[in-house]
Amino acid sequence: MRLIIIGSGYVGLVSGACLAELGHQVLCVDTDASKVEQLQAGRIPIYEPQLSEMITRNVEQGRLGFTSQLPALGKEVHAVMIAVGTPPLANGSADLSAIFAVARQIATRAVHPQMVIIKSTVPVGTGDSVQALVRKARPEMHFSVISNPEFLREGSAIDDFMDPDRIVVGAGDETACNTLRALYAPLEQSGTPIVCMGRREAELVKCAANAFLATKIAFINEMADLCEAVGADVEQVAHGIGLDARIGAAFLQAGPGYGGSCFPKDTTALQAIAQEHGVNLRLVETVISSNEARKRAMSRRVAKAMHGELYGRVVAILGLTFKPNTDDLRDSPSLALIDALQRAGSRVQVFDPQGMGGARMRLEGVRFADDPYVCAEGADCIVLATHWPEFLTLDPKRLGELVRHKVLVDLRNFLDPQSFLEAGFAVHAIGRPPLHPRRHGVVPIHQHRPGKGARRVYMNGSRPQQPRPALRDGLSG
Repeated sequence: MRLIIIGSGYVGLVSGACLAELGHQVLCVDTDASKVEQLQAGRIPIYEPQLSEMITRNVEQGRLGFTSQLPALGKEVHAVMIAVGTPPLANGSADLSAIFAVARQIATRAVHPQMVIIKSTVPVGTGDSVQALVRKARPEMHFSVISNPEFLREGSAIDDFMDPDRIVVGAGDETACNTLRALYAPLEQSGTPIVCMGRREAELVKCAANAFLATKIAFINEMADLCEAVGADVEQVAHGIGLDARIGAAFLQAGPGYGGSCFPKDTTALQAIAQEHGVNLRLVETVISSNEARKRAMSRRVAKAMHGELYGRVVAILGLTFKPNTDDLRDSPSLALIDALQRAGSRVQVFDPQGMGGARMRLEGVRFADDPYVCAEGADCIVLATHWPEFLTLDPKRLGELVRHKVLVDLRNFLDPQSFLEAGFAVHAIGRPPLHPRRHGVVPIHQHRPGKGARRVYMNGSRPQQPRPALRDGLSG
C-alpha cells in the first residue's frame, strides 16, 4: 500500500519506519523543513532504540521518504495518516489545532476519495469533528475517517509496533476496517488481534488504557509510603499482589511518579472531556493530584536522607529523562526534583546517557557532567532518578572515593543496596526502610543530630542563622 503520514514526530517517525518495514511505500510529511532536511540526510532528531537503523534501511530500499510538502492525494494514495501532536492546553484539554489544520490540508489536496487515519491521541469525538470538517470543505469528495490509536512506549516503541498486544480500529464501515486489516496484515498473520469497533470507542480506548496504568503507578507509590511507615518492603508487597492474574505485575514498580508525553497528557485530557460532558472522574482526578504531589515530595526525601541539610549541599542527579531508552524530558520527575533542590539552596550536578542535549535547553544553574563519575565528584548525596541500564555497572567503591559524603537515594529501587552498603554508603530507597553501614556491620557511621539552634530543614532557600555542622558519611534522617 502507498501511505502518507503527516507529522514526523515521535509517533509519525516510528509508525512510518515500521510500516515501511512491513513492506508499504511510506512518505512522511512535516512542515518543519529543518527536520525534513535532517531526516533526508540520515540524522534522526529523536532517540529511540532501533529506529535509526530501521529508517536508514528503508530509505535505502526506497520504501521510506521525507518531504515538507504534501503532494496531491490521488488514487495512488491508499490512505493518509495524521500523526501530529496534541499537546495539553492550560485547562488540560488537548490542543487539536494541528489536527484540524491537517484535515483542511487533506481536503484541499485530495483529488480522489481518501481514507484518513487518525493515529494521534485525541479526545473522544475528534473523528466526528474531522469528518464534518472535510465534508464541509469538499462536499463532493468522499472521505472515510478512521481512529487507529497508537500504544507505543518510549524506549520500546519499535517492538510495541511490530509485536503489539492488539491493534484497535475505529471505523464506521466495513470497507475502512478491511483496509486497515490489509495495512496490518503481516502483524495479524503473526497472531496480533485486530479489534474493530466504533470510532468513539476507539478514541476512548487509548486514554482509558493510559489512565488505568497511571492509576496502578499512583496506587503502588502510595503503598510504598505506607510500607515505609510500617517497616515493610514495597517490592515484596508488589510481587505478592502482582501474581494475582486479575492485577498483574506490570506498572507496580514504586518510584518518583510518572512523567513523559502520554500519561500526564492523557489523564488530564480524559478528565477535561469528562468535565465538558458533566461527568466526574474522581478516581482519575485523584491519580493526577497524587502523582503531582509525589513528584514534589521527592526533594523532601533527599532532605531527609541528609538530615534536613539542603542549603549549600551538592546533589548529584543520575538520570534526567522520565524513563530509560529515550531522550524525552517532558514531565520528568527529575525536573521537578531539581527545581525543588535549587529552591532549597542546593547545588545540583547532573548526568543522563541521552537527555543532556534537552537538559541544557531546559535547566539553568546546574553543572552538566560528562559521565556519572564526574557527576558524583564532591557530592553530598547521589540520587538515582532514572533507571538507565548503564547505571547498574557503576562501581560503588569508586563513587565513594569521589563523593564528600556517602549518601545514596535510589528513587527507582534499581541499584544493588548491598554493594553500596559495603562501600560505606547509607542507602535510601522507595518503600523500604533506610539501610546504614553501621547497622549492617559494614563500616561505622557517625550521625549528626542538630541540637538547639542548629539548622534543620530549609526548603525555601533561606540562609541558616547558625553555622552548619559538617555532614557525616552515612547520615540519614
